[in-house]
Amino acid sequence: MSLSIIPLGGLGEIGLNMMLFECGDDIIAVDAGLMFPEEEMLGVDIVIPDFTYLKEKRDNVRGIIITHGHEDHIGALPYILKEINIPVYATPLTIGLIKGKLREHKLDETTELIPVKPRQIIDLGCFNVEFIRVTHSIVDGVGIGITTPVGRIVHTGDFKLDQTPVDGELLDFHKFSEYGDKGTLALLSDSTNSEREGYTLSEREVGKAIENVFKTAKKRIIVATFASNIHRIQQVIDAAVKFDRKVVLNGKSMINNAQVALDLGYLKLPPKTWIKLDEMKNIPDEKIVIITTGSQGEPMSSLARMAVNEHKDIQIEEGDTVVLSSRVIPGNEKAISRIINHLFRRGANVIYEDVSDIHVSGHASQEEQKLMMCLVRPKFFIPIHGEYRHLIYHARLAEMLGINKDNIFILEDGDVLELNGDVAVKKEKIQAGRVFVDGKVIGDVGNIVLRDRMRLGSDGIIIVFIGIEKMTGKVVTGPDIVTRGFVLEEESQELIEEMKKVVLDLLGQLEQELMSDWVLVKTKVRNTLKKLLIKKMDRKPMIIPIIIEL
Repeated sequence: MSLSIIPLGGLGEIGLNMMLFECGDDIIAVDAGLMFPEEEMLGVDIVIPDFTYLKEKRDNVRGIIITHGHEDHIGALPYILKEINIPVYATPLTIGLIKGKLREHKLDETTELIPVKPRQIIDLGCFNVEFIRVTHSIVDGVGIGITTPVGRIVHTGDFKLDQTPVDGELLDFHKFSEYGDKGTLALLSDSTNSEREGYTLSEREVGKAIENVFKTAKKRIIVATFASNIHRIQQVIDAAVKFDRKVVLNGKSMINNAQVALDLGYLKLPPKTWIKLDEMKNIPDEKIVIITTGSQGEPMSSLARMAVNEHKDIQIEEGDTVVLSSRVIPGNEKAISRIINHLFRRGANVIYEDVSDIHVSGHASQEEQKLMMCLVRPKFFIPIHGEYRHLIYHARLAEMLGINKDNIFILEDGDVLELNGDVAVKKEKIQAGRVFVDGKVIGDVGNIVLRDRMRLGSDGIIIVFIGIEKMTGKVVTGPDIVTRGFVLEEESQELIEEMKKVVLDLLGQLEQELMSDWVLVKTKVRNTLKKLLIKKMDRKPMIIPIIIEL
C-alpha cells in the first residue's frame, strides 16, 4: 500500500491552504482555506481551491481536519461542504469560528463539527491522527501527526516557537520530538517566513508596544487588527483595564469572534469594560479604546470608512491615535498607504508596522524552522504554505541540516507525491487550481471574464447601434455610436463621424444575402472599427455591435 500527498492549494501562494492524504480507499483533507483576490482579479470577492478531485472521490473522504481558524485555512469550507457532506474536526475556538461561517451559508445544522483537543487521537479510515499544540497568532492552533500504513507524517500547520505566549500554552516540543524518536517518514512544514533569519518575536512584545501607546495617547485610541487575533485583542483589553479605558468593539467579524472567544473562555473581558457603540458618546475621549476591523485597507471596512469620514458612528478627530496592529498582506500595500494618509489628514497620530513594533508575525523564522526539522528528523521534507521562493528557501534550510537533496520535494498545487516505504515518486498531476467566487457565482468567472474586465477598465467600451430592415437588408437607422470609459480628444466628434462612415461603407459593400447573417455583420463591424481605432489612437476598446431588426 502507498500514501499519496496531494496539495490542492497553499503551495506557490499565500493562502488557499488545502492538503490531501490518500491511502488505499481513504482520504483525509487538512485545512480548506481561501485566498483574497490579487490586483488583476477584477470583481472577484474570494478565491478557493479547485476541489474537483475531492468531489470525484467523495465516497472515500473520511473528514476534514482544520489546524486553526484563520480564513486561509477555513474560508473555503462552506463551498466544499455544500458539495460534500463530511465531518470536520477542529479545536473548540476553531469550531466556534467555523460555525459562524456555516451559519451564513445555512449549513450549520447539516454539518457534523467534532471538537478535538491537543494530544487527542482519532481514527479516520487507515489514518491515525493526533493533534499537537502549536503557537501561532490565533488561539487553539494545532499541528497534525498522522500514522499511516506506510509511515508517520507530521504536518505543522502554521506555527512559531513562542516561549512566552499570551495564554501560556506552549508549543508541544515533547510531542514533536516523540515523532522524531519513533521515526517520521515525512515532514510538511510552514514556509511563510523562510526568508527571515533568526527568531520571530513573541506576541508579548506587542503587548509592551501597546502599553506604550496607552501611556502617551491623550484622546481616543483606535486599534485595527485581524478579528481572529484573539491574543492581540486580549492585550488591548488588558491595557484598557490597566489605564482605565472602556472598550468598544467595532465591525461584524470583530464582535462575532470576540463573543465566540468569550463564550469559550479564550478571551477575558471584565464586566462593564465592553460598552456598545452608542454608549461611547457619554464617555470622555481619553477613556475610550476602539478595537476595529480594516487593518488591510479593505474598501468597505470600518477603518476605511472612518478614514474618509463616512462611518456613521465614528469620526476621526484631531488628536486621536490610530494603531494598525497587523502585517501588510502582499497586494494590500497601496490600500493601506491610502488609509494612513487619510487618517493623518484628519489629524490622527497613526502608528503602524514601519514605525513601531506594533505587530509580530505568527510564523516561524529560519532558526525555528530548523529546530522543527531537528525535533522531527524526517526522511522526506516537503515545504508548504508560501510562495514558490519561500518553499525554495525552506528547502535550502533542510539541505543545510543534512536532509538528502533527493528527499526534499518542492511541490505545486495538483502534484501527487507517492510514498512507499523508503521510496518517494512524483506521479501525474491531478486537476487543481483556483476557483473564483464573484458574489453568489462560483467558478463561472474565468480568465476570459477577467480579461474583458481588464479591457473595460483600461480601454473602455464602444457600442454601435444599427437598424437594418429585415426584408431588404438595408440600413434604416444609424449607425449610432455610444462610448463609455473611452477618452477622446477634441476631435472626438470627427472620429465618431469617421467611425460611422467606415461602418456604413462596410455595410454598403456587403451583399444582400450576407446582411441577414447577424453574426457575420457584427464580426465585420467589430474588426473594421478595431483596425481604425488602433491606427488612429493606438487603443483597443471593447466593441459591441448591436443590430436591431426593423
